[in-house]
Parts: sequence; structure tokens; C-alpha cells
Amino acid sequence: MSQQQNNSIKIGISIGDINGIGMEIIMKTFADNRILENITPIVYGSGKIASYYKKALNFNEFNFHVVNHIEDIKPQKANLLNIWSDEVIINMGQATENSAKYAFRSLEAAVKDLAGGKTDALVTAPINKKLLQSDRFKFPGHTEYLANLSNVDEALMMMVSDNLRVGLVTAHIPLSQVSSTLTKEKILNKIKMMHSSLQRDFGIAKPKIAVLGLNPHAGEEGLLGKEEKNIIEPAITQAFNAGIVAIGPYPADGLFGSGNFKNFDGILAMYHDQGLTPFKTLAFDNGVNYTAGLPIVRTSPDHGTGYDIAGKGIANESSFRNAVFLARDIYLQRKWHKQISANPLQKQQIAIEKGE
Repeated sequence: MSQQQNNSIKIGISIGDINGIGMEIIMKTFADNRILENITPIVYGSGKIASYYKKALNFNEFNFHVVNHIEDIKPQKANLLNIWSDEVIINMGQATENSAKYAFRSLEAAVKDLAGGKTDALVTAPINKKLLQSDRFKFPGHTEYLANLSNVDEALMMMVSDNLRVGLVTAHIPLSQVSSTLTKEKILNKIKMMHSSLQRDFGIAKPKIAVLGLNPHAGEEGLLGKEEKNIIEPAITQAFNAGIVAIGPYPADGLFGSGNFKNFDGILAMYHDQGLTPFKTLAFDNGVNYTAGLPIVRTSPDHGTGYDIAGKGIANESSFRNAVFLARDIYLQRKWHKQISANPLQKQQIAIEKGE
């Protein structure tokens, strides 16, 4: 095996909902061989499902390297690992319990191999969160499921596109519960998680973080809400006193509308739509969902199952492709960060070269 192949990053991929666009965006991504130069993808699913979609979408020139054991994968090839041999009925564009069942089987197998060190990172195709609920999956989504398996109390859902990184204090909860869920400790913890991720995962030595308020105009000095004064500002102050450059609270509309968000390495939103609405407006086709704060590397595209366009051959694979690239980049960045953390002299030399 060549040195280049030895350096290939093994990325496990769960296929998501088999009635959605998951298999389409996976095949479109790996049909371009350039992505395989230093990446070895391993798709957890079924060769029968892949053949079905290959025929339905007329992907005649694309072939997976299909294996039954992970030891048989080929470096720098688009590998598909057969984890079931069932004859599965596919109903493209329909949400069914059957499609959720196989989505979970794929995810479970991919996570098991990641935990066992057989792969280096994980990319998850979109799932139907409601249909996936069962005795073995009692979580709002991938983020919470992986945090639980990693024995981490909370992870940080972060949306990434180039230099735009938006994290969420609260994610998959009803809007009516956001205010009561927010505490100074929770916000402070998410600030620290974002700061740590920006350093370890993105290589930013001194991150600058903008923290959003909860209420219109960030509360207008208490006139439109007390959360800013009572919990958000104290969390920011405590983070700043601990050496983290966290600034705010900013009104969300003003920060994004003015373009001031470009002056920050990360933006921390208080709830799901406050962060994702501007993010997807700015980067819908290219954004990536990254789960920060875990011992493992996991990314996903920033869109859902796409039932409405499933099987039509028009799904845009850009977000999924970027998720694969980001998983690779963060895996390598973490290795580099670990190396320099263990070598103070190297760390000091890098700081000198950067003029810090």
C-alpha cells in the first residue's frame, strides 16, 4: 500500500432515510473521483438499495466497491459495506416506518465502527427524526444521540460554511421552552464549547465569539425582556473573565443585517431558528451541520430528507460533499492540535511565526 493510501482518511457514512435523497447525494458526491484523493468513504447500507437508486437515477457510470466486511474495503474507493441482505421495499418520497428502521440500522453500524476505531470520522445523511423514535432512539436528533453515546452531557450543534460558524445554546426543543431552558451556566458552557472547538477543530488560536440576545433588540435594556440582563450578560462576563473573547449580547437582526457577523469567528445563538434562519439564507446549498464538543468527529448536510424531490435526480449534493470535506479537515486539525499541545516548543515556534 502506498504512503498516500496510508494517509487516506476513512469516513463512515450512514445512508439516512432510504426513501429520501440520501443515496442520491452520496452517489453524486463520490462519482467525482477527485474527492477520493485522500478520503476513503465507507457507506453503511445495502448493495441492493444502491443498485435500485443507480438504476432509478441513471447513474450508469458509477459503481460502489461492495464488501461484506470492513476489512475488505479498498483505500480511495467509494466503498459500500453490506450490513443487511433484506429485500427492502423503497417508496421514494414517502415517510415510512420501514425507511426509518433501516436508517437507524445504518447509523448504528457506522457509529459502532467509529467507536471501535475502524473509521476516523462520521458523516450522517438526513433522517426522519419523528419516525426514528423507538426504545433505542429516544432523542430529538443525531446531535443528542451521539452526545449520549459519547457520555457527554451536551454537545454543541454548529452550522459551518467557510468562515461563518453559528452555534446553538438550545436546539431541538419547542420555542415555548427556550426561555425557561436558558441559564447562565448553560450559556457559559456553550460559549466554552464553541471557544474550544474553534481552537481545536478549526485552528483559530484566539477566537472571537459574538453572543446573541434572546429578545428583540437584545431586550432593550430590560424593556423587552430580562433574560439578557439576568442570564446572558453574566455568562458573557464570566467567559470574558476566563480569557474567552465573547462579546454581546447582540440583537440577531442587527448583527447579521449590518454584516458585523463577518468580524467574528463564531456566533452563538440562543435557539434553533435564530441561528439557522440567517445561516441558511447566507449558505443554504453549502452549509454543514457539525457536532462540536464530542470526542468523535461528526458532520452532516444542513438539509432534511428531501422527500419532495426524492428520485427526481435534482438533489444538490454540495452540502453533503462539504460535510465530507469538513469531517476530513477537522479530523486532521485535531491530530495536528494534539501534536502541538504535546510539544510546547513547537507551539511556541508557531506562535512566533504568526506574530502572536
